[in-house]
Amino acid sequence: MLIQNGVVHPMDGPVIPNGYVLLEGNKIKAVGSMDAVPQGWAGPVLDAAGGHILPGLVDAHCHLGMCGDGLGFEAEDDNESTDPCTPHLRALDGLNPLDRCFREAREAGVTTVLTGPGSGNPINGQGLAVKTIGRWAEEMVVLEPASLKLALGENPKTVYHERKETPMTRMGTAAIIRAQFSKALEYLDKQNKADAEEDTDPPDFDPKLEALLPALRGEVPVHIHAHRADDIATAVRLAREFGLKLVVVHGTEAHLLPELLAREHIPVITGPILTDRSKPELANSTSANPALLAKAGVEIAICTDHPVIPIQHLTLCAAVAARSGLEPEEALKAITLNGARLAGVDHRVGSLTPGKDADVVVTSGHPLDWMSRVEHVFIDGVQVK
Repeated sequence: MLIQNGVVHPMDGPVIPNGYVLLEGNKIKAVGSMDAVPQGWAGPVLDAAGGHILPGLVDAHCHLGMCGDGLGFEAEDDNESTDPCTPHLRALDGLNPLDRCFREAREAGVTTVLTGPGSGNPINGQGLAVKTIGRWAEEMVVLEPASLKLALGENPKTVYHERKETPMTRMGTAAIIRAQFSKALEYLDKQNKADAEEDTDPPDFDPKLEALLPALRGEVPVHIHAHRADDIATAVRLAREFGLKLVVVHGTEAHLLPELLAREHIPVITGPILTDRSKPELANSTSANPALLAKAGVEIAICTDHPVIPIQHLTLCAAVAARSGLEPEEALKAITLNGARLAGVDHRVGSLTPGKDADVVVTSGHPLDWMSRVEHVFIDGVQVK
């Protein structure tokens, strides 16, 4: 498929005012100006005249397929709120590919998401990155596990306060995380000794500790739910102690200490940007948060936290951030290339780069214009809208 005559947003290079994107099979073959469009192309052609061409959108933090649309607890599979430490839970086992919100996502141009457990426990489980089309979870996976989800602040406190169990305080939440990672280090040390010494037995298998090892090795990032500035500082503290690759999720008060996050090279998945101040730790929320962080040099992505904000409004979230000071191309990058990078899948998606997956969106006007429509969507080279 040759998509031509549109304003092309490659996201890994400057905007092309009048350009084309060539798809071959399930990959992007070429991208460029119409002055250099391939001659003699005999395949199908899509004329995007007057429109914009951009990579499939990426939501770097949501619970799509984990919280059933329009249903109650029967379809709420994001929080196992019976044990504060559940790193061995896999989002893959809770994903419902037939949730109608997947259709709403791809029709809005969202082609890849990082979805997974919620934030009810200090240690919640493993997230995964999936394409938004498919009937069988394994066929949709781009990366699994893509993250280890931890949570600080109000959410774990609320869950366990009601039950009069640990953790009821921020100290208790951090202590559980610290204790589990310390046990995992000891477990890893015993494994290493057993590998090196023939007469040393390995430790008894522990699925929870096994699930923490990829994070300790730096193979899987930890996505830590944190809203308040002090919780963000605790997340950084824990990451330093155990050498974890940290991504702050939400970061509502990150704009109060942006230079500190920039100094530590800590990225933030911001959002959801359209919610009200529904709980005390959101008191200092502002739609200018992404712009203030970006200005300070913090790498950001923008998320919906679906179903908190319906996933089809991801572009609207970026538009609000742009209206509040974020450069428009940076706002688009926050829901494409940056989102892909923080989800660990930028080698596959997030930009119109030859060799990457043929996930492409064509809009009627500028993607951040509320009146623009998503006209066409391709996932892995197949037109799905």
